[in-house]
Amino acid sequence: MDRSADSEIDRLLAVEHADPHAILGAHLLERDGRKVVAVRVLRPEAQRVRVIPDAPEGVLEAHPHVHELPPREAIQVRGGLFEAIFELDAGQEPAVFPYLVDVEYAGGARFQQRDAYAFGPTLGELDRHLFAEGHHLRLYEKLGAHPRTIDGVDGVAFAVWAPAAKRVSVVGAFNRWDGRLHPMRRLTGNGVWELFVPDAPIGGLYKFEIVSERGKRFLKSDPFAFETELRPATAGVVRGLRPYEWRDERWLEERAAGDPLNKAWAIYEVHLGGFMRVPEERGHGAIDRPDGSHTGRWLTYRELATKLVEHVRAMGFTHVELMPITEYPFDGSWGYQCTGYFSPTRRYGSPEELKLLIDELHRAGIGVILDWVPAHFPRDAHGLRRFDGTAVYEHIDPRQGEHADWGTMVFNYGRPEVKNFLIASALYWLREFHFDGLRVDAVASMLYLDYSRKEGGWVANAFGGRENLEAIEFLRELNEVVHREVKGAVVIAEESTAWPAVSRPVYTGGLGFTFKWNMGWMHDTLAYFQMDPLFRSHHHGKVTFGLWYAWSENFVLPLSHDEVVHMKGSLLGKMPGDPWRKFANLRALYAFMWAHPGKKLLFMGSELAQAQEFSEERSLDWHLLDEPAHAGIALLMKDLNAFYREYPALFEADVTPEGFRWIDANDNAQSVASFLRFRAPRARADAERAPDDHDRAIVCVLNATPVVREGYRLGVPWPGRYEELINTDSIDYG
Repeated sequence: MDRSADSEIDRLLAVEHADPHAILGAHLLERDGRKVVAVRVLRPEAQRVRVIPDAPEGVLEAHPHVHELPPREAIQVRGGLFEAIFELDAGQEPAVFPYLVDVEYAGGARFQQRDAYAFGPTLGELDRHLFAEGHHLRLYEKLGAHPRTIDGVDGVAFAVWAPAAKRVSVVGAFNRWDGRLHPMRRLTGNGVWELFVPDAPIGGLYKFEIVSERGKRFLKSDPFAFETELRPATAGVVRGLRPYEWRDERWLEERAAGDPLNKAWAIYEVHLGGFMRVPEERGHGAIDRPDGSHTGRWLTYRELATKLVEHVRAMGFTHVELMPITEYPFDGSWGYQCTGYFSPTRRYGSPEELKLLIDELHRAGIGVILDWVPAHFPRDAHGLRRFDGTAVYEHIDPRQGEHADWGTMVFNYGRPEVKNFLIASALYWLREFHFDGLRVDAVASMLYLDYSRKEGGWVANAFGGRENLEAIEFLRELNEVVHREVKGAVVIAEESTAWPAVSRPVYTGGLGFTFKWNMGWMHDTLAYFQMDPLFRSHHHGKVTFGLWYAWSENFVLPLSHDEVVHMKGSLLGKMPGDPWRKFANLRALYAFMWAHPGKKLLFMGSELAQAQEFSEERSLDWHLLDEPAHAGIALLMKDLNAFYREYPALFEADVTPEGFRWIDANDNAQSVASFLRFRAPRARADAERAPDDHDRAIVCVLNATPVVREGYRLGVPWPGRYEELINTDSIDYG
């Protein structure tokens, strides 16, 4: 080998070469005036290496004479680098050829395999260009681990973004986790590394071994892994985008043709591990108690496809919202500290089983929303933090790159590749798993540079303001892309401030979300219902104030998991008074919520009047349904959902003031509020309503005290007989 290449060999043997293909593999050279093919193989600790010319059946026509070439013994140049020289006949056209490598180790171990360095790049120029720009909408089809067949050889194409790495290797059981055997090549200026590994097994475990600029070596999980090991293990699983035979075509067609703003939305928020457990089994998720008993194992996705579907359908909810099932290491984070933005958690089964769950929900007429977390990520060593030894996904300045209160990292939304990573993740879940939308967590923390930060602990934007301009542009692009690429999909913001136009189109200056959680309504309403009825007359505005801004956004009214954790108690526990009054208050709260403008969201267990607050370590208290008061709450929720879906006046005009009119907002003395709900204007006459239009309006009355109001008079739009549809003090409800 040419002595001028010594320094290159030194870097290769030190496993620090950014382009090992420049040395390894088959190369056409000129030696002593003749064309030769030099095949170089790096096999540390090998005792003998032979190179066997061999073309797979699929490419044999392109190499008709390859089998005429005899095997060659490779000579060890130094340090595990072997070279075999093939002299070509005078009449033979100079060209490299496919081959096998036969390797022997001490003790007689012998392997015959294809060489990873005999294959060209697996990412095209367009892929590289789009990713560098931040606009590759199918990036998950290129980065990560993808089973492929190249030149008739089965293997896995690995690719990862590590812009500041000195070296990246793919390691796994297929190479004994030895980073010397499969160093990757740096393919792009922005730091994409790739390698095709022949014969790497589907289902095999893998990680990336990275050497930082400073020479530190460490392992990282694949950010684009489609599957990972069950925690606490963290390796990726080679699987690729496997086909699934979906049966929800009708659902998707109807979703694409409809307008979510004028549909009924009663969302059941679910933590899959805490929904229901198998008490007699000690499988995954079971927690042993001091007395020797245990909590039982989680249900699998497949089991949930029966149990969860049955319950949600029986209760009449229109959608479920899954708390994050993107892979996460710590059970107690409930998925909100995510490390696998393309990997469904293994806690409940395989990706195909998750698809089965979603498919069954759709076939039952139930939509599915994914709680998705682009606001922050955890500090776990195997994850995104300091991915190549530098701040890749996060800002390097902790005033911008860390959430001190949460102990997590903040994405750098101004970096095109980071923005592309997140948008590709969103599209992946919507396309590949048929989710009907995303609930975006902690949007307020993304919008404000000073969110939960002390003075001096944040960096102003280019104009001296507190708005995170890069995050704003990311959210706008996310919403535009989702609404354009996935017909009928929604994006819901959990945004807790007065930021304007969150759910208004981007072209009008908004952020582009479909809906926004109405946190103000939630806080006011819970504060009111937690109050002793004796004092409610002095705080009547808490149940009326929300109507002053009810149409400033497209709102979802949430009573979410956040209200029943961290020592806040259950919704039932928040209600004042003796048990009878607690249940009566809770029933009134639910009816007021279902009558109020806005889509609905209720955390699981609230329909049972759960007595204890939520914990991911146990099941819901299903035994409560044996008690009349709890069963009454469940029956009320079932009736409210049926009533809500049956009467379009309660949902068609949620987002316009034409769907609402006060009867009396000012009876604070008796703590009574009364109002009308109407169908959308397009569904009723603009002039005087005809008699047959009476069923297009619903009269709603809240009596927020335990005092019976005899002979209470209400002004109504039309004379005649009115039918009572729901009465939360009915004996049917306990």
